[in-house]
Amino acid sequence: MASVTVADGAEVSVAVLGADSGESASYGAGVFDTASIVKVDILAALLLRAQDAGRALTAEEKAYAVAMIENSDNDSASALWRAIGTADGLDAANERFGLTRTEGGEGPLWGLTQTTAADRIALLRQVFVAEGSELSAASRAYVRGLMGRIADGQRWGVSAAADDGRGGSAWALKNGWLRRGTTGLWVVNSIGRVASGGHDRLVAVVSRGHATLAEGISLTEAAAKAAVSVFAGAGGAARGQRSS
Repeated sequence: MASVTVADGAEVSVAVLGADSGESASYGAGVFDTASIVKVDILAALLLRAQDAGRALTAEEKAYAVAMIENSDNDSASALWRAIGTADGLDAANERFGLTRTEGGEGPLWGLTQTTAADRIALLRQVFVAEGSELSAASRAYVRGLMGRIADGQRWGVSAAADDGRGGSAWALKNGWLRRGTTGLWVVNSIGRVASGGHDRLVAVVSRGHATLAEGISLTEAAAKAAVSVFAGAGGAARGQRSS
């Protein structure tokens, strides 16, 4: 991260995990607003509830899920937020997922859920790593599929660290962006899986305090590339667990 330019007043935290090796690295440990990256969490909680009830998602739930993840549709997110029991439902699911520093947004404000980069990695593990996941193979595949079909205009962020870049298929992601009314500054986040050097990496970048959305996107992409770069070396293996 020493080579990554962070504008005055902006803050960023990033975490990365080798999906096959389990080796990890992180930078920063602050708590950030999720904006729309919480939509992956909402869907995971919905699928967990459906599993517990021994049922598949309804046609309506699937329609909401597709719009919420692929197009980042907020009305669909609000509908599923209510379906899981709002913050209480999210928090209950996250306890089972092993997230320890995420707290659901108050009332209808799912986008103001609080989280950390480390907790976003814990959530991504539930989706992309079979071992220890509370989600069934079918549920994991469903979330991964939607995250791999993000609308063209939203294919930025962690995908920049994939071997084939933003426009390729070696990634699955969800981004979040929010302009805070009190300050006019932007929250910009990105989470997902990228294929790099023949290995899958789970990457989470959370940030705030940007003067523009473009500035935030640039930082998330630079941070994602920096995170993946720690795995450079013989056989693409990480050089060990790091944090700062």
